Amino acid sequence: MSTGIERGTVRVTIYVRVRNEQDPDEVEKLVRAYHESSKALQGTSGLLRNELLRDLKEPVRFAVLSEWEDRHAFLEWEEGARHKGQTAPIREFADPSPSGRPFAVYDVIAAYST
Repeated sequence: MSTGIERGTVRVTIYVRVRNEQDPDEVEKLVRAYHESSKALQGTSGLLRNELLRDLKEPVRFAVLSEWEDRHAFLEWEEGARHKGQTAPIREFADPSPSGRPFAVYDVIAAYST
């Protein structure tokens, strides 16, 4: 029996953070990296939108939330040759250890949609 889940939209969250909290330019660098990646992703088949979110409690922490037409579209892009190049600018800000809290509340900093 199919639940239909594999055919519905998929949202992917990537956690990113500013490394040097003392450098006021770090947030701007992260935002520029987000815009650079987002522009590279324009026209990507199956990508509906993505947003850059900033944590209200810990403003050095961010999330990139992308919405895809379905799981197949996301996996096809993720496994494709263009994936790493398109996301390279934001990758240096990857946060391998998100805050550890069970949830977070974010401000939307920027968004792209098709």
